[in-house]
Amino acid sequence: MNSPPSLVRSLGLRYVIVITIANIIGSGVYKKVAPMADQLNSSGWVLIAWLLGGIITLFGALSNAEVAGLLADTGGDYVYYKKIYNRFFAFLFGWSLFTIIQTASISSLAYVFSQSFQSLINVPPTLTGLSDFSIGGVFFPFADFTTKIIAVILIILLTLVNTKSIKSGAGLSDIILWLVYIGIGVIIIFGLTSSHAHINMAFDFKTADHSPVTISALFTAMLAAFWAYQGWATIGYIGGEVKDANRNIPKGIAIGVFIVIGIYLVINITYLAILSIPELKAVHAAGNQIAAIEAVRVFWGSKGMAFISILILITTLGCTHATVYASARPYYAMAKEGLFFKSMARLNKTQVPERSLWLQCIWGCILVFSGSFDQLTDMVIFAVFIYYGATAYGVFILRKRMPDAHRPYKVWGYPFVPAIVVLFCIGLFINTVVTQPREAIFGMVLILTGVPMYYWFTKKNVQLDNNEQRA
Repeated sequence: MNSPPSLVRSLGLRYVIVITIANIIGSGVYKKVAPMADQLNSSGWVLIAWLLGGIITLFGALSNAEVAGLLADTGGDYVYYKKIYNRFFAFLFGWSLFTIIQTASISSLAYVFSQSFQSLINVPPTLTGLSDFSIGGVFFPFADFTTKIIAVILIILLTLVNTKSIKSGAGLSDIILWLVYIGIGVIIIFGLTSSHAHINMAFDFKTADHSPVTISALFTAMLAAFWAYQGWATIGYIGGEVKDANRNIPKGIAIGVFIVIGIYLVINITYLAILSIPELKAVHAAGNQIAAIEAVRVFWGSKGMAFISILILITTLGCTHATVYASARPYYAMAKEGLFFKSMARLNKTQVPERSLWLQCIWGCILVFSGSFDQLTDMVIFAVFIYYGATAYGVFILRKRMPDAHRPYKVWGYPFVPAIVVLFCIGLFINTVVTQPREAIFGMVLILTGVPMYYWFTKKNVQLDNNEQRA
């Protein structure tokens, strides 16, 4: 009797690093400096927010790396939570990935790709007469309808690419990432060496209105920074396709996050050396502008706009592709256990969970129409940090429960590093509920829809087991 098809372990350390970085560097590196400047009113404090965001991200990644090294398998944190906590909490996480965390990430990235595409090619607006139509006065599905349609087309095309094979998906990420390195390097070199750059302006810790920077403002600004750092944990979702996963996943995550922190600090110093805080606040107020494009416009004029628009197009294409590529694997792992729609457990002839990819595609396209870019990204970060805190706390649980188990990697700075992550996640959760209740409420509603779904899937499994026993 032939054994059922299984995922193929074909990805080495280099691919782990590539996929980690490709899942992180997306739209945030170009857009998020403007809302951060609007919150903090000081270039120096914007850099502090980026640095603190990077440190917390690294601490979270190191905590995750210990858990991943011990429990690595396809499904990432879904598998970890099942072993650390219980099936219900693991399911709630997997359901959150589907309803908000990964699908809204895909939608947000595709949204910025579409904006960049339209800055290069003038696509006429459509259904403008319906732009004010709303659902409950909260959702405006026809606002920026052309932008949303292009984003939906991108999600569909990338899903189609990723149904072919795991290697073709990883190979495309590798190519795109090298183009991104070159493009960001060009901006840094030409930006910092231009006559318009004033390095001291990037390190000014005085606020424009001389008001103090509050802890709440810093947390809110870091919410934007965390979107730019979001994605590092995605590599865990394809653990079953990584060679020597217990060693390569922790190492790849740590190396990837270190590289990204360095890139983000230098590129944001470049933006802040060229654009003043009032100029960045104006970019944020405009709503449809991208800070990176405005910075390049300063030292290259209108000719540079085509270059930066193409770069953003390539970057968001790469990050959307990498997110689509990795995100469907937890649904596959859940479906194999009867905790998701049964058909999602089937692999196609190239050993790829094709049906999970298409279901993810459909919901991601729906989310495109649900809100603006910043609304989607803040909702993602609010949801994902609930689980980042749970993973960091899991380090303590596993150290107590499995003290003698072999750990290919032990988190540096234990117990302080995971404890800092847990406390920070609690603070971020509370601050978001207070300062951005819309995103917090919508995020919690989507997460909590998993409660009735868990009992529905569980009841369905019991019925199937009973039917099999009668047969």
